[in-house]
Amino acid sequence: MGLFHWTEKSSATLDNGGVIAPDERLPWPQTTVMGVQHVIAMFGATVLAPLLMGFNPNVAILMSGIGTLIFFFITGGKVPSYLGSSFAFIGVVIAASGYAGPGPNANLGVALGGIIICGLVYTLIGFLVQATGTGWIERLMPPVVTGTVVAVIGLNLAAIPIKNMAPTGFDAWMQAITFISVALVAVYARGMTQRLLILVGLIVASVIYAVLTNGLGLGKPIDASGIASAPWFGMPTFAAPVFQAQAMLLIAPVALILVAENLGHIKAVSAMTGRDLNPYLGKAFIGDGVATMVSGAAGGTGVTTYAENIGVMAATKIYSTAMFVVAAVIAIVLGFSPKFGALIQAIPLAVMGGVSIVVFGLIAIAGAKIWVDNKVDFSDNKNLLVAAIPIILGTGEYTLKFGEFGLGGIGTATFGAIFLYWLLSRGKA
Repeated sequence: MGLFHWTEKSSATLDNGGVIAPDERLPWPQTTVMGVQHVIAMFGATVLAPLLMGFNPNVAILMSGIGTLIFFFITGGKVPSYLGSSFAFIGVVIAASGYAGPGPNANLGVALGGIIICGLVYTLIGFLVQATGTGWIERLMPPVVTGTVVAVIGLNLAAIPIKNMAPTGFDAWMQAITFISVALVAVYARGMTQRLLILVGLIVASVIYAVLTNGLGLGKPIDASGIASAPWFGMPTFAAPVFQAQAMLLIAPVALILVAENLGHIKAVSAMTGRDLNPYLGKAFIGDGVATMVSGAAGGTGVTTYAENIGVMAATKIYSTAMFVVAAVIAIVLGFSPKFGALIQAIPLAVMGGVSIVVFGLIAIAGAKIWVDNKVDFSDNKNLLVAAIPIILGTGEYTLKFGEFGLGGIGTATFGAIFLYWLLSRGKA
């Protein structure tokens, strides 16, 4: 497969329940719509993360698109993935920069320097994997560990829509209407409409929300004034890094969490597509690391392979890397267009929360699918405990402190699963 050559599949493939592989694509109009769906799936988190750290969200969106293209080129277009703002940086960036919020981070440059060094460490890990092969990773992370890590990624994110995206009782009901709308589209629609379950469900829920709020006054109405007043084109506010030793030492270890997220992503996509993507693991680390360095150099957040997109791919069975190129281009346009950004941000928070519940749940189930497909034997106490303990660690955001650096949630679950598997395998045949 050439870098920009995909085997075209007709829409009839979808009607017959077919799968679109990474080196295949639908006709460009359908591929473009699928790219839009992925942008919507990642947009909420990619905007929320920079706002929590005092970064410019337009820069974050722009760099997520550029980072995704960097990842695509470095992996040779073989790994379907979108790179968005990583939540793993939030705690250490706030600690390193002293950000108290809200508004712009006055000490942004110090955080950017740390992000760049983190990306460098991540890239070096990728080169190590390239040089030594992936066999040692396979031994460290058999299916019971991999399935656990992927499940934890979804479960760890569960609190975001439940606790942060439904501030009122009405919003909670709107989340329910949203995920029911998505579920109805997923089960009862056919063809392309069924594959666009996230986008179609979101549109249906937004219309219902507008009727109930703008029409009947039952909740906070949709405010479209920002769309009208926002310019079509505008340069985002870039920032320069400052390299400070303490901040670099604090932020650089986040590379370990990014490795865990990326590894879980590769394993999940391999299981969903039935293709062994392990040979591209080193390149995936390098691509993500370089993208993080480039993002930090321009004033953006550190980036990671996005779990939201695993959920969308699991639901649609479309894994074409072409749609991620489209999504990246759309994100770059959004970065330079405040009006498009305002349109996406006008989507009600509760509706985005309902969509997030679906997407995060699908990620968790993708982890369980790895167990099922590999026939993991849970009558074996080793497997049972390797899965059981890290799932609670990750879901409950169990955190271990190493000085100023905290390893929590996905990090403790990932390394906990690896350690437990090693510990409980000692002396066993």
